[in-house]
Amino acid sequence: MAIRLIVGLGNPGPEYEQTRHNAGFWLVDNLANGIARCNLVRETRFNALAARAAINGQDIWLLEPQTFMNRSGLSVGALARFYKIAVEEVLVVHDELDLSPGAARLKKGGSSGGHNGLKDITAALGAQDYWRLRIGIGHPRTLGSQQPVADYVLHRPRKEEQPLLDDAIAKSIDIIPMLCDGKFDAATMRLHTAQ
Repeated sequence: MAIRLIVGLGNPGPEYEQTRHNAGFWLVDNLANGIARCNLVRETRFNALAARAAINGQDIWLLEPQTFMNRSGLSVGALARFYKIAVEEVLVVHDELDLSPGAARLKKGGSSGGHNGLKDITAALGAQDYWRLRIGIGHPRTLGSQQPVADYVLHRPRKEEQPLLDDAIAKSIDIIPMLCDGKFDAATMRLHTAQ
């Protein structure tokens, strides 16, 4: 088993482009412009921006749903069914409140942790055994802010947080070729010790 579909979560539109909730889009954009060397194009049948790429000689799909976050499953489920991609071959990249800015963690399965994008993807795929690449954005409470979570994720990172997020994304992209080769344990160890 190896990763065949990499999904970046975010909200479409220029007003959301630079917000914390779009960390998944940022990673997929960097991946497409870097090692995947491809251009994401609008795929109306999947309601997404998508690209087929080769990473380490493996055929991979990159996907950015163009629904809003809480309807991400529509795009993910449609592409996975069409190309017969198993749940265990899906990697979803998303922002994570429970990790500090600059941290990144890889895990397989588990609950949605209140993340509406993950809830919808789990419902669309009929299982939660897909891989998740969690990009830390911090929590307003741990950062000493009274800002509501919904408001916090839809704002830009603070100036001092952006380089930390960029670094977490770069470290995460470094392990993508390993995931495309099915080397999950090695990828996890490298990412978790690179922090």
